Amino acid sequence: MKKIFLSLILTFCHASLALAQWVPVGDRIKTKWADEIDVNSVLPEYPRPLMERTDWVNLNGLWDYRIAPVGQSGSSVEYDGQILVPFVVESSLSGVGKTVGDKNELWYRRVFNIPDDWKSDKRILLHFGAVDWKTDVWVNGVKVGSHTGGFTPFSFDITAAINRKAENTVEVKVWDPTDEGYQPRGKQVNKPNGIWYTPVTGIWQTVWLEPVPKHYITGLKTTPDIDKNVLSVKVNTNAVNNSDIYEVAVYDGEMMVAEGRSMNGERVDIAMPDDVKLWSPASPSLYTLKVRLYNDGKVVDEVGSYAAMRKFSSGRDENGIMRMELNDEPIFQFGPLDQGWWPDGLYTAPTDEALKYDIQKTKDFGFNMIRKHIKVEPARWYAYCDSIGIIVWQDMPSGDKGPEWQNRKYFDGTELKRSTESEACYRKEWKEIIDCLYSYPCIGTWVPFNEAWGQFKTEEIAEWTKNYDPTRLINPASGGNHYTCGDILDLHNYPRPEMYLYDAQRVNVLGEYGGIGLVLKGHVWEPDRNWGYVQFNSVKEVTDEYEKYADMLCKLIERGFSAAVYTQTTDVEVEVNGLMTYDRKVVKLDEARLKAINERIVDSLSK
Repeated sequence: MKKIFLSLILTFCHASLALAQWVPVGDRIKTKWADEIDVNSVLPEYPRPLMERTDWVNLNGLWDYRIAPVGQSGSSVEYDGQILVPFVVESSLSGVGKTVGDKNELWYRRVFNIPDDWKSDKRILLHFGAVDWKTDVWVNGVKVGSHTGGFTPFSFDITAAINRKAENTVEVKVWDPTDEGYQPRGKQVNKPNGIWYTPVTGIWQTVWLEPVPKHYITGLKTTPDIDKNVLSVKVNTNAVNNSDIYEVAVYDGEMMVAEGRSMNGERVDIAMPDDVKLWSPASPSLYTLKVRLYNDGKVVDEVGSYAAMRKFSSGRDENGIMRMELNDEPIFQFGPLDQGWWPDGLYTAPTDEALKYDIQKTKDFGFNMIRKHIKVEPARWYAYCDSIGIIVWQDMPSGDKGPEWQNRKYFDGTELKRSTESEACYRKEWKEIIDCLYSYPCIGTWVPFNEAWGQFKTEEIAEWTKNYDPTRLINPASGGNHYTCGDILDLHNYPRPEMYLYDAQRVNVLGEYGGIGLVLKGHVWEPDRNWGYVQFNSVKEVTDEYEKYADMLCKLIERGFSAAVYTQTTDVEVEVNGLMTYDRKVVKLDEARLKAINERIVDSLSK
């Protein structure tokens, strides 16, 4: 699909000086991509691959920022300096490297212009990929909207507030209590240690403008059904009466292979060709979609998208063992625990090439799955998993304190009782995460809870998740506080694989194991404070230990394990148990041996 990136003319009066002054801050390790950042073109790639239009403007780059006590207005205090968006204020790549805390708010400001060729009848949307956590936005002094949630995209119609022929000013206020609040926060804490990392505050994904017509498409929800050979597309619009007609055309390369139409809010059900291509890690076949919105017989809006025909399910093998299935065939899902943190950008990969790198290396290592651990990634990350061919287990980022953790038996303790506000926050954000990720073919499993962190009403949450999305498997409680609900019993054991519980009615998986550590000087976050479940002194020793655990795992696969997750993709801060160093400069195992070992495991259920 053709993508046109419209460059903005920077209107800061001191822009040239500011560009010359920006540098990453701090003396910690960085990735190679940190040196490739161009402040005039920061993450310039189109940010929403599942619903793509041709016209847009990227607002990433240098913004003014200030940190001020909670409650001050946007115009009452001078700004402190400049920050590189979309890197959080605590990160090196922001150029700031400061903490904020729950007693302060982080303010942003920048000036922008509306391109001359955007017609006056177009509505203007202001999009944020993600901001952590509570966001308020003003355009030209007019408050245009608010949002809570640190992991999902949101947008505001700012048409009435803009000047089409003059400069416009956007101001953003962010408040984030980190671990002083109940909100889903992932693994960030005010005092990083062990498996808990640096605070993350503010804008951490692309900010952008988009012109849309009066009647426009607001979202797509794509559901494949390989049993009926039908692709269903729900087209959401801003129309009140839903009388517009939606048309979806399906392409295999340049050839249109199927199409369908609907109106009145009905989904478009499309009969796919008899020789339909199914998606799998071995063959990640994707179909291109062109979606058009008709009003009074005329095309008023058009977006590009893509979809895949695939099915995630579970079923018994010839020995009566419950197995994960892909397209009705048993598949052993094997992959790393992927935290998605960066030494220079924290939540945000320095470049799009960096974002893709971890996924491609995971595939190169011979894995077929990633467990996205306690974080939600930008949309392009999931699109790369779709195109490269990686199954994703998606965790809900944790928050709030949890009950006691029982991992080697079914839970018989007292569940966490959240406050009304905390429970409402969890439910809102979990639903938003599922909504924004639903149409990515790669996602095969939802994981609402991990190791009792913030775990509450487990059976109810698992049932709600399954009812809300019956097309995926539900892993209700990864690593402990187990209930007989959902599709999966998930055990954690470090460092070696072990099966200490078994459920004959559900899929059994080893949701975390490994954690083999290796310290490589010059590639660690802190030189004298490093942590791993076990530590060795050479690449050979680590690879030997990895293979020993793999041999153990293979025996447990015969007994009933249907998936496993190795900890972890990279080192993260003081954790040194990654397959790669935190700066991504060194693979810490013998790569050829690693791939051969992993392929043996992945192929263990193949006929």
